Amino acid sequence: MRAMVLEEVGQPLLLKDLPCPIPKPYEVLIKVKACGVCRTDLHIVDGELPHPKLPLIPGHQVVGIIDKLGENVSKHKIGERVGIPWLGGSCHLCEFCLSDRENLCDKAIYTGYLQDGGFADYCTAHEDFVLALPHVYDDLHTAPLLCAGLIGYRAFRLAGPVKTIGFYGFGSAAHLLIQVANALNRDVYVFTRPGDEKTQAFARSLGAKWTGGSDQLPPIALDAALIFAPVGALYPEALKAIKKGGKVISAGIHMSDIPSFPYALLWGERSMSSVANLTRLDGTDFMHLIDRLELKITVTPFALENANQALIAIKTGTLEGSAVLEI
Repeated sequence: MRAMVLEEVGQPLLLKDLPCPIPKPYEVLIKVKACGVCRTDLHIVDGELPHPKLPLIPGHQVVGIIDKLGENVSKHKIGERVGIPWLGGSCHLCEFCLSDRENLCDKAIYTGYLQDGGFADYCTAHEDFVLALPHVYDDLHTAPLLCAGLIGYRAFRLAGPVKTIGFYGFGSAAHLLIQVANALNRDVYVFTRPGDEKTQAFARSLGAKWTGGSDQLPPIALDAALIFAPVGALYPEALKAIKKGGKVISAGIHMSDIPSFPYALLWGERSMSSVANLTRLDGTDFMHLIDRLELKITVTPFALENANQALIAIKTGTLEGSAVLEI
């Protein structure tokens, strides 16, 4: 099979011919049809996430068809169209796993980071962490839902039943989540890099109530703010934008350091928190929700061998919507 392989952190991915993986007990073999490329893949390649499996096939927004079943698989059948998200396994025994918080398991396994992912013709996945997919989206447009969609949705859930919500950064996750928020009657205020009028116009086209630079304040104090850009300096800016009792939630797995700021910004029962991965319940609930919404998903397709170009586009911010490898 063909695969894009990370052999050394900080170096470009290499196109290689490798043996097709064999599914272990409780695993399925998936023929990959599409795989999203996201900022987390970039963090792994650049070495900002420590100790990846090397050599590594990245990719954790995998859409494909089950081709073979490993011994003991009972939850899936050959021919099913499924998705593989970031969370690829957990211990099933710790306090977090036993309380439906397997996203916090200390022994969690992550697709395209600690085990090979979907930048390839085939990959394997544990049957417990494979998601059924909605039928209203084709393979290319389903792939971004498996990370950008899911992680954004978890951050959105943690914000609670608020009316006004700010998005700091408007990339792959935010362009999906704004449509979910609008469908649920929330007002979204979008903050971009100062002067990025193109992205602000894109946000308005998807229903943003207001758009501006991250150095600006919205016209009203917000109930909550979600930070999608990996920039720690956005935390104080977001705290300025929310009302007392409001929440600031980071949806990223990696972020630059948060600078010091006056306690007055946090006072008034404001809070700061992060999102870690996703739970299987998040995945199931999100897929059911978007099956009814028929989101407008903006993608830029790349051939498998052009995965490095997709990563560069994410790094330079020249991408509108989501990058997806068409395999």
